[in-house]
Amino acid sequence: MTPAWFSSRTHWDLRPNALSELLFRKRREKAEVLDLTESNPTQAGFAYPVREILGALASPEALVYQPDPRGLQKTREAISASFADSGFPVPADRILATASTSDAYAYLFKLLADPGDEILVPRPSYPLFEYLASLESLRVVHYPLAYDEGWWLDVDALPALAGPRTRAVVVVNPNNPTGSYLKRGELEALTRFCGERNLAVISDEVFSDFALRSDPQRVASLAARQDGLTFSLSGLSKIAGLPQLKLAWVAVSGSEDLRHEAMARLELIADTYLSTGSPVQHAAVKLLPLRRELQRQMIERLQSNLAHLRGALAEQSCFRLLDLEGGWYATLRLPPAWLEEEWTLSLLEEHDVLVQPGYFYDFPAGAFVVLSLLAKPEVFREGVRRCLLHASPTA
Repeated sequence: MTPAWFSSRTHWDLRPNALSELLFRKRREKAEVLDLTESNPTQAGFAYPVREILGALASPEALVYQPDPRGLQKTREAISASFADSGFPVPADRILATASTSDAYAYLFKLLADPGDEILVPRPSYPLFEYLASLESLRVVHYPLAYDEGWWLDVDALPALAGPRTRAVVVVNPNNPTGSYLKRGELEALTRFCGERNLAVISDEVFSDFALRSDPQRVASLAARQDGLTFSLSGLSKIAGLPQLKLAWVAVSGSEDLRHEAMARLELIADTYLSTGSPVQHAAVKLLPLRRELQRQMIERLQSNLAHLRGALAEQSCFRLLDLEGGWYATLRLPPAWLEEEWTLSLLEEHDVLVQPGYFYDFPAGAFVVLSLLAKPEVFREGVRRCLLHASPTA
């Protein structure tokens, strides 16, 4: 079929990239690939409270359909309690349940922007924004995260990037994959900028609970802001390690009049789709209190793998570990002369180790690879050893 049959919103290059093709071949050949891109906690060897999770899903209430576009009241109250547990007072009437954070983005883009409008998103960051914006007929404009012994939001670059059709600024807090949190001074500057231009802030906080060190200047959540208009996103997928149970949420904060208008409009959008399933909403009341024990396991894993990585890198000169504050990933800078795609392909071909090249996350310059700190320790350590082995002949 010709492209003329289909919407321009889906005119993407559908061919698999070279790394995916090589991975498909390796798996067809039954190679034992060490996956240092692991992002699925249910495959990472954590001890889940099986009885409690299955018990939460066995509620007889799940047999009754009770459509509520904002989400069931008790579900939103449970989400509100989880915010309070983290030190952020967010009433249930300011929370909207969705099936995923991707759904939440789609709702918010519909709420805030018309076709052809623009959304500012960070670079580097998760590549999903391009697709989500395109599906709403919006344009993504990248603003830079700069690096100087640590990542920081270049607020001074925003005025030149924002135009008359800019409608919102997305922050990922902490960023994926850099692991950098928004700082108080950055938030103050961002708030001034957005206030001057009537721009909403969309704060993706799915990794917020996974801080790897303390910092008094860190902003853990924007959910309690009192001015402007802010939407804070999270969900069970990351904070409870349950990506198979599709439940996420949006917390609306800011000035009272904007909050009320945003919630009213979001309710109508959500009522058009009613995508959030009743069983997981009922289960969430019991699932959310279970998250802390799993988070403890995950943070121990992240810290342990990070400590091993630092120790391994201390004995070599090829890779440079970039600073990270939280999240699930570590970024390594390669020597300038190396080509990241070529290096990741040869690593997989010769040593059966899968890592992600930096261009997946739209790093603006240089050569980088991204490793998941969530991988099982034995997989991570052997994978790092092979990475160093692969680097040594080139060094």
